[in-house]
Amino acid sequence: MRTRVKLLIACVVSLLSVSSWALGDSYDVFVPISKYLGSGDAESLSAWFADNLEISIMSSTNDSSRNQAKQILKSFFASHTPRSFEINHTASRSNSKYALGYLNAGGELFEVTVFVSKCKDRYVIQQLKIDRIR
Repeated sequence: MRTRVKLLIACVVSLLSVSSWALGDSYDVFVPISKYLGSGDAESLSAWFADNLEISIMSSTNDSSRNQAKQILKSFFASHTPRSFEINHTASRSNSKYALGYLNAGGELFEVTVFVSKCKDRYVIQQLKIDRIR
């Protein structure tokens, strides 16, 4: 009996490993990004920023350094406290990935677009766009 239980556990662990491998980078990339957007954690989110990126918040677009983009995002989160963030669509091509989601912040709804690209051995945010829906 114990051998069967151990074998079953080994099979389940193997399946979980294969399924997380099959999900690939899109799962790994957007899970923490979503978490930080939903909690308004500009500091942690900025660790995913490229050295220079485009950040667009309510039609105000800036080509910014990582630190500048972090300050812009902190200012936005100070005015619009996030309540939740949910990704509704993802796509990928070659070494880039894209996610579209909705941020509930400060009693308003925002559409968020995140473009990431592979830089060396990890994905970084190249563009972050936040637009008010209503």
